[in-house]
Amino acid sequence: MSGHEAKLPIYTVDSACGPSAQAVPARQPPARRCLLRFVLAAVLSVAVVQYVRLSAHLLITGQDDASHVPLRAQEYLDKCQLLNVKPGPPPDFHTRTHSDRYVPGTEATLITNATIWTGRGNGLEVVHGDLLLHGGIIRRVGQLQEESLSEYAGLKRINAHGRWVSPGIVDLHSHIAVGPSPELDGANDSNSFKGPVQPWLRALDALNTHDDSYATSIAGGVTTSLVLPGSADAIGGQGIIIKLRRPMDRSPTGLLLENPYETNRSVYDPSVAFRYRQMKHACGENPDNWYGFTRMDTAWAFREAYEKARKIKRAQDEYCAKAVSGQWAGLGEYPEDLQWEALVDVLRGRVKVQNHCYETIDLEDMVRLTNEFKFSIAAFHHAHETYLVPDTLKKAYGHPPAIALFATNARYKREAYRGSEFAPKILAENGLQVVMKSDHSVLNSRFLLFEAQQAHYYGLPHNLALAAVTSTPARIMGQDHRIGFLSEGYDADAVLWDSHPLALGATPQQVWIDGIAQFESPHTLNKPSSFQEIPKTPDFTKEAKQTLKYDGLPPLEPTRSHHATVIFTNVSSVYLRDAQSVREAFASNAAGTLGAVPGVVVVRAGQIACMGLASGECASSLADKDEDVQFIDLEGGALSPGLVTIGSALGLEEITAEESTIDGYVLDPLMNSVPEVVGGKGQLIRAADGLLFGTRDALYAYRAGVTTGIVTPQTSGFLAGLSTAFSTSARHRLEEGAVVQEVGGLHVAIHPVGTPSVSTQIAALRHLLLGENNGELKYWVDKVKEGTTPLIVSIESADAIASLVVLKGEVEANLHHPIKVTLLGATEAHLLAKELGKANVGVIISQTRPFPQYWEKRRILPGPPLSGTNAVATLLAHNVTVGVGVVEAWMARNTRLDIGWAALESDGQIQKADALALASVNVEKLLGIKADSSHGDLVATRGGDLLGFSQVVGVVSPRRGIVDVLQ
Repeated sequence: MSGHEAKLPIYTVDSACGPSAQAVPARQPPARRCLLRFVLAAVLSVAVVQYVRLSAHLLITGQDDASHVPLRAQEYLDKCQLLNVKPGPPPDFHTRTHSDRYVPGTEATLITNATIWTGRGNGLEVVHGDLLLHGGIIRRVGQLQEESLSEYAGLKRINAHGRWVSPGIVDLHSHIAVGPSPELDGANDSNSFKGPVQPWLRALDALNTHDDSYATSIAGGVTTSLVLPGSADAIGGQGIIIKLRRPMDRSPTGLLLENPYETNRSVYDPSVAFRYRQMKHACGENPDNWYGFTRMDTAWAFREAYEKARKIKRAQDEYCAKAVSGQWAGLGEYPEDLQWEALVDVLRGRVKVQNHCYETIDLEDMVRLTNEFKFSIAAFHHAHETYLVPDTLKKAYGHPPAIALFATNARYKREAYRGSEFAPKILAENGLQVVMKSDHSVLNSRFLLFEAQQAHYYGLPHNLALAAVTSTPARIMGQDHRIGFLSEGYDADAVLWDSHPLALGATPQQVWIDGIAQFESPHTLNKPSSFQEIPKTPDFTKEAKQTLKYDGLPPLEPTRSHHATVIFTNVSSVYLRDAQSVREAFASNAAGTLGAVPGVVVVRAGQIACMGLASGECASSLADKDEDVQFIDLEGGALSPGLVTIGSALGLEEITAEESTIDGYVLDPLMNSVPEVVGGKGQLIRAADGLLFGTRDALYAYRAGVTTGIVTPQTSGFLAGLSTAFSTSARHRLEEGAVVQEVGGLHVAIHPVGTPSVSTQIAALRHLLLGENNGELKYWVDKVKEGTTPLIVSIESADAIASLVVLKGEVEANLHHPIKVTLLGATEAHLLAKELGKANVGVIISQTRPFPQYWEKRRILPGPPLSGTNAVATLLAHNVTVGVGVVEAWMARNTRLDIGWAALESDGQIQKADALALASVNVEKLLGIKADSSHGDLVATRGGDLLGFSQVVGVVSPRRGIVDVLQ
């Protein structure tokens, strides 16, 4: 070796670098040099890959602008590529063998001998056969051979015995979880009041896993809900779709049907299939009232927001056009804004807009907005005037929105005043998609199916009515690839019903979500085979046309018969009042079923002259008489006592939210200083002084068989005043028979309101009953103490009720005789049924189908399938006198359906006569209304009795000596 070579550095092998180690100078620390080499190699590799990708891109585009390429260029190109991905499921979705929501260990289930409503074929396909659920999805629908089931170990078999199976109920509009039940201040997250436009808010971030409504809604067959922010804001934020089944990890994310915010690309790759998001919009009174806006302000808020989104979208599109073509010079960063990205995606058609909107003015504003900014609305919600302007809806950009409706809930504010029960029918006839929704907890989503039943009753075809709570909402929310149908490859969400789903009182016998049965030991009812048939409904074509003719406000006043005699023919039964009960006075045959020979009922001057078989003495006595006769064919219908309603402001309000249309609220002496001009501490308000006649809710109630209303002065405090009974058909107070009874009972209310405390309210009642009073208050409290006038207490909590029972005993011990006490509301009264019966305390349940909306109402007796019976039957079993009521005026018209449903839930304990008494003689007795059994109204129904989906066609009023015709 030469001397020069001898001066070269000496190299050695760095064993710390492993088998791929290179020679390094011996003077360097081996580990440090190895680490440095790895880092340099990694950086160089990334740079080379990016250079090759971008160089290839530039070569393809024929550009050479590499010197301007930003470091994050590939990230930006990926975002650009993503802009063109259309929303929807991946192409191989229905080839899946397991659901992404599948719970390992879930056994396969075979439902046999079922009548299966699949949702396919426009809702007309019905399959008689079997349904196989496995892996969280539907594997087979139809007639299955036994040999095809051998692969399913541990197969659970359910024999449906020919009963109906439908897809799980889908609720397109719910606030479950963001406004959980019972309502508590610490969990009220449905609305933000930080501004009218907030598309960046997400319902997911407020999704509460502790909500009693999950279990109750599943008990009504609801399996999927679109949870939306509230409607205080014009743009209130993003909704989220959830399954109601409790997830294994108990997390909000575990509830999600498809998480559009998922970041794990192995779970959800948006470049392959982009998941729809949901956005809440609201126009009209809500944002106007919350922010002090006019409609012009709200419209501008929308336009300003969408212009912001449009500018971002345009910037992105222009950026991507240049980036994709390699023109990086001067582009800078990709234009995006986290606050506005969801609204930008609305413009890209990747967000379903769910729009709370009622009136024609607002509907057209939104249609105009869609065309200005080129986006579509998935559905108008509430939408009470949509049926009046179907052509306007069809002008919306892209496609006509679907319409998500209540069945009969209306007139609670001005924009809901023209709401019509015929809206679903009219909209469907105009080719628009109809959805029935709950707006939970405005309506308890457990009974969303009841909305579809009512829509069907008022003219929506049966296939569309059932689709309105299954396949149609699934389609509108962009999930009809997996829910809303019973078809192979769809989610295993199914409901086995005890009757046809459109039959009154239809109740799940079992509910499956993701193939998992939701009830361990469901309480089931046995119903007649006739309940398996599609219910027959009246023809309301004439009424629907009248509704359109009068711009949503058709005349509702009855037509008085001017004939001397009215004869009802084809009568199946007649129920009459006795002093304290209702009895069946006539049936067309001894068996109580519709026989070959129908009955007739002859009415003269508003009184029944005779009744009997059409071949009998009553009918033959008319043969030779030359009378002025009007015949009304009941087609197997019945005559029943007119019903009585209590619990709402019916008779004291027209439009609930409009102060100029209501009587108002009384001053509460427990919290206010009552002026002497009113009577000071001795004041007592009479509801009769504030009666409003001819209200639309009263007339709707009359046309549904509710002929008498009982109402109390409205209070948000303790002392309400004196109730009154009135005719729901009267035009004014001076009309004969308008006021049935001036004063009924003395009403107070005991509720947890913070201040004053419940104990303070009980103390106030104790003082009223045992202390000194003056003025009119003294007069009527003395009547209560004498036992001649009932004390009616609005109360819910079992704890407060127990204190009231103790107080009643204390007062009676002091007076040495009993007093009359009635509970009104009384959701938790069933917990004290035995004690209430012993104490002779009457109960008016309102509502008959309970909901744990407030803490004082949380201990409900829900009825089947969650419990064996309901509160009404439980109280009756303990000899408690029970009546039923409602809580809002619009509900009065459905009283007959409420008592019919309560009877069905009792599994035979409540017979038809007993059910009719619940909303007639029992209510009168409990509220101090002295009714003469011979002068009580009778209601004539066509096509069935008053307890089902028959049509009320007349009212016989002995008190007024007339017959009203309602055809």
